[in-house]
Amino acid sequence: MADEWRQTTTGMANSSRTFSDVRNVILSAHKNSGAQDKVGFYDTWAENYEQDVALLDYRAPLLAAECVSSFFRGDREKATVLDVACGTGLVSAHLKKMGFRHFVGIDGSLKMLELAKKTGLYQQLSRCLLGQDEIPVKSETYDIVIIVGALSVGQVPLTVIRELWDATKPGGYVCMTTRGNTDNREYKAELEQMIRALEDEQKWSRITVVEVEEWEKAVSEQDSGYIPGAIYVYQKVFKCSP
Repeated sequence: MADEWRQTTTGMANSSRTFSDVRNVILSAHKNSGAQDKVGFYDTWAENYEQDVALLDYRAPLLAAECVSSFFRGDREKATVLDVACGTGLVSAHLKKMGFRHFVGIDGSLKMLELAKKTGLYQQLSRCLLGQDEIPVKSETYDIVIIVGALSVGQVPLTVIRELWDATKPGGYVCMTTRGNTDNREYKAELEQMIRALEDEQKWSRITVVEVEEWEKAVSEQDSGYIPGAIYVYQKVFKCSP
């Protein structure tokens, strides 16, 4: 499997890549969901990643950033943002344009982290295999915790949701996204069940849930045109005085 990914993804980014190339890359990733295989996939995809997601018309990073920005009421220049599964830095790049300045990124792929470092966006970058390693941050540290693209079947297990909540300051925001296409519907339902469970426990409160019809171009034979996606923004509840 790793050899197949390398054949599909290796080589510096080039202008000759097509949507068909991108489709083949993504479908190859879906054939194996082992954590180490997945990291290997992203390591070999890193150089072409930004070009490929542009061909995919992948709108999640911008839409999620706009959603968080529209509800955030604090001092953007002082706010701390934890960018989980940060990849090459697309989400933080959008947030910086919206006035945010302090970013910490974590990702499982060293190659993605190398490219993220080159952007100069992040004060700190750490490698973390989500679902296997604990997120390497202190509890209640961040004004915004955001994870875009990683919450889907075969990617990050849902156990990470409580870690996202834990890393967030009381009154801070957690922003999560997922796809709504055919092969991700069960995962999406389980994600929403876990989100509601934390709400029932009064861990956080719902700010908004945005269902997006045109999330990215479909690559699976089960879907056509654009697939849908969803953005969830929740605010961590302040602790009650004893």
